[in-house]
Amino acid sequence: MTTKKKIIKPPVLFAETQKLIKKIQVSGKIKILVYWNSVRGAVCQNDVNSVYEIIKDWGIQDQIYLFIKSAGGDGKASLRIINLLREHTQRLIVFISEECSSAATIMALGADEIHMGPLAFLSAVDTSLTHDLSPVDKDNDLVSVSQDELTRVLKLWKEAGKEENPYPDLYAHIHPLVFGALDRASSLSIKLCTDVLSYHMKDKRKAAMISKKLNSDYPSHSYPILSKEAKEIGLNIKLLDKRTNDMLFELNSLYSRMAQKALTDFDEDNYHDNEIRNIIEAEGIQIYYQVDKDWHYRNDERRYIPLNDNSSWYKVKGTMQNFQTEVFQLR
Repeated sequence: MTTKKKIIKPPVLFAETQKLIKKIQVSGKIKILVYWNSVRGAVCQNDVNSVYEIIKDWGIQDQIYLFIKSAGGDGKASLRIINLLREHTQRLIVFISEECSSAATIMALGADEIHMGPLAFLSAVDTSLTHDLSPVDKDNDLVSVSQDELTRVLKLWKEAGKEENPYPDLYAHIHPLVFGALDRASSLSIKLCTDVLSYHMKDKRKAAMISKKLNSDYPSHSYPILSKEAKEIGLNIKLLDKRTNDMLFELNSLYSRMAQKALTDFDEDNYHDNEIRNIIEAEGIQIYYQVDKDWHYRNDERRYIPLNDNSSWYKVKGTMQNFQTEVFQLR
C-alpha cells in the first residue's frame, strides 16, 4: 500500500504534564508516579519494565504516591509493578480520581492507603479471558468469556429445573478448553489479590475475605465499587483532597489529548493507527507506548489485519525547557 497522505500524529505534552506533576508534588510535598491507560490501553507486562526504568535509581523512599487511571489488563503485571514499588518505599499510597478497574484494582490493593475522589471507583476482578478458542463476534474477532457469566448460566439452568446435562449445549458455543482455562484463571485472580494485599495486610483471613468478595460477590465485572463500598469490604480508604483531585483531573485531560484517536484513512479498506495508549511518568521522565501500524480489511475473513507494524515504547527525558525523545528498548 502506497500513499502520499500525511500521517496524523498525536501531541506529546511532556512540558505540560511535567509542570503539573511538579505542582502536585510541591502542593502535597510528595513524590508521585503516574500510571495511565487510554480507553484502548491496558495493564501489560511491558509496563513493568517502564516502571523499573523510572524508579530504578530512586533508592528507598518514605512514601511513594501512585496515581492510577486504567480499565485493567494483566493482573500478573499488576503484581509485578506493586512488587517493584514496595521494594522502593516504606509506604505506598494510591490516588484515584476516576476509573481504576479490574487489574488496576488489583494494583491499588497493594497500597497502604487508597485516596479516592468523588468520581473514583474500583471494580470487581472476576476473571474474563480471551482464549485462542474463544467464540468470535460479527467482525470475526475473539470474544472475551467471563467465568462469572458461565457460572450464572449454569445456575439459571439448574433453577429452571432442567435435568439434562447443560455442557453439550454450552460446548456448541464455547470450546471445552476455554472452560478449563477460565477455571484456572479464576484461581489465579484470587491468588493475585491475596498476594498483593499481603504486602501491607498481615491478617491473612481478612485478605482472603477481600479477595473472595472482589472475585465473586458482584453482579458485573464492571460494577463500580465506590469509596463507601470499598471501605466496607475492608480497604483503607481516604478521601482525596479537592485540590489534588482537581489537578489530577487536569493531568488526565492532558493525557487524554495525547491519547486521542490518530487514524489516517487511506481508502475504505486501509487506514493507519498512530495512537498513544499507555503513559507512565514521574518528574523528569515520561515513557509511553505508541501504536504505529497500517490496517487492511480482508474481505474473505471479514476482519482487519495489521501491516507494517512499527509500534514502540518511547522515553522522554529532561526538563520542561530542554528534553529529548528516544525509542525505549525493553529489556
